[in-house]
Amino acid sequence: MSFKEAWLWGMLAPCALLLCVLASGCNKASPPPTLDLPIYFTCDTDGRLEPCGCSAGQFGGLTRLKTVLDAEAGPQALRVDVGDAAGGSADYDLIEYGYVLRACAAMKYDAVNIGQNEAQFSATQLESIKGSSTVPIVSANLLDKTTGQPIFDAYRIVQRGAFRIGIIGVVDPRGLETSLGSGLAVGDMESAVQRCIGELSGKTDMIVLLAFTDEETLSQLAQQFYECQVILGGKVSQPAQELIHENRSVIYYVTNESRALGTLDMRLTQGAPPEVAGNEIRLLRDTIPQDPSIREMVQNYRTEIRHTHLAVDDANYLSDDMVPGVRTLATYVGTEKCVACHQDAATIWHASGHSHAFATLIALNADADPKCIGCHTVGFGDPSGYRRAMGATALVNVGCESCHGPGSLHVRQKMGDATVNFTFHPLDSGDCKKCHQGEFSRPFDWDKFWPLIRHGTDAQLGNQATRL
Repeated sequence: MSFKEAWLWGMLAPCALLLCVLASGCNKASPPPTLDLPIYFTCDTDGRLEPCGCSAGQFGGLTRLKTVLDAEAGPQALRVDVGDAAGGSADYDLIEYGYVLRACAAMKYDAVNIGQNEAQFSATQLESIKGSSTVPIVSANLLDKTTGQPIFDAYRIVQRGAFRIGIIGVVDPRGLETSLGSGLAVGDMESAVQRCIGELSGKTDMIVLLAFTDEETLSQLAQQFYECQVILGGKVSQPAQELIHENRSVIYYVTNESRALGTLDMRLTQGAPPEVAGNEIRLLRDTIPQDPSIREMVQNYRTEIRHTHLAVDDANYLSDDMVPGVRTLATYVGTEKCVACHQDAATIWHASGHSHAFATLIALNADADPKCIGCHTVGFGDPSGYRRAMGATALVNVGCESCHGPGSLHVRQKMGDATVNFTFHPLDSGDCKKCHQGEFSRPFDWDKFWPLIRHGTDAQLGNQATRL
């Protein structure tokens, strides 16, 4: 072999070897695509844009939720709400719900399901919400009563890397028999889920079912629909204590008026069932900073509500809820009428937090918020009680009649009206708990709270104080 031939073989041999290696590699199958998919989910937000501030150490609020999501939920994370984001069905609840949806959009939610609170709005109101919402709303079985068609999208598909995730939403019809909004109908959940699964067949790699229903029904849905690999609830008494495996599904649920956040870490591999890599129910503790952008939304809501005429501002509307044929004889007269005679009690009252309860609302710009006023004024919601148009001029603070009831008949009797014969009904701890409950108060303990305001000629008897 000549030198030239030897040189050519020396150059070609490594190339031939490389080609052989590449060729052998082509015979090996590439590993299937995988995805780590964190799911963050909420339920029963109940309109809690922020903790109300009535007591120290309050958990929760979308103000804190956004802080958490911004810090740790990456672009691949799935963010969903299972229902009851609204706090009720009043006109001010509808306005607040709009702000909750804006907050969800700011937190990059992929879907918000309809719960039973939202199903109490009218079809017209929900159509308006649908048109203005910048976050997707889903509900497969909340229907327009006239057309029989869903008000919202029954489901949506989101893309995460190489994977397509279907999100279905349903609400339990039970409990809506008398409170369903006008123009609405609710189909059964099973038929709605079955229909959605059929339409999603071949279009998704995983299905997440948002089901606003109770623990037992969540389990039944899992037994019936193995295609829903993840089922999130719901209409439950407390957050899940552990992850539940049922059929081929995993069930997890959360509640607690925005104070708890559910997290579920899924691992997806193409061609294989999804796997759970971790799960946790987390409390949004008071040590978590509150996001300033959501706090600004709270102030915008309160400004809007201040300048909006509401049904509760109309005394005639308030009278509509009264029992037909039953006339309320006693009316509210104001704390000033009471303290003029009950001077010892007045001294104790002036030294208590009750006497400046309305000032705390003014400091928070919440003095026109119907959700706050009830526990900081006298008789709000009664035709003769506080109304927002009064501002701070009358029937403000937690006055005598806030606990004892309307005092006009008592005043007439003490002024010598012989036609009046009445006594106040006994008070007990339940009267206090109308306001001193949940996040609105430190844990209520009659034996600790009552001594702070003990008053009256029979103060030493504790809960034998009297009221109408």
